[in-house]
Amino acid sequence: MFYNIIQPMSPYYRGDIECIEKVQRRFTRWLPGFKSRTYNQRLKRLNLPSLELRRLHADLQVMCYKIVFGLVKLSFTDFFAFRPVTVTRGHQYKLYVNHSRGIRKRFFTERVVAPWNSLLADTDFSSLNRFKRCINAVDFRKFLTVGV
Repeated sequence: MFYNIIQPMSPYYRGDIECIEKVQRRFTRWLPGFKSRTYNQRLKRLNLPSLELRRLHADLQVMCYKIVFGLVKLSFTDFFAFRPVTVTRGHQYKLYVNHSRGIRKRFFTERVVAPWNSLLADTDFSSLNRFKRCINAVDFRKFLTVGV
């Protein structure tokens, strides 16, 4: 669908996220019959996620999954490490959380770990397409900066 876009940049300041989201708000408002609806109603009616949620899905689907399962020519150990504890709630592919300060905490390798580890035990990791379908059903609102 439209999630297969690699995000070269992922803004993390609330003002930047709202500014980018404003573009989609304005566009959906101009569609015939949508002017009087709220933004959330327009998104639901159009079956569109917020732009921030799309970036999170792209991070999880495109890059994290592909790096973890070796579908790209990038070394897993250069980016992540599996959590050493094997008896955990959730799925078996939990990543180690590298606590960073400063600008590094906004990097891809840092921002994707918490959503990835929050995936449920019944998440299907057998193929990329099945994984995409599973995470489309997951509620990631707690990881979003702007409440949409």
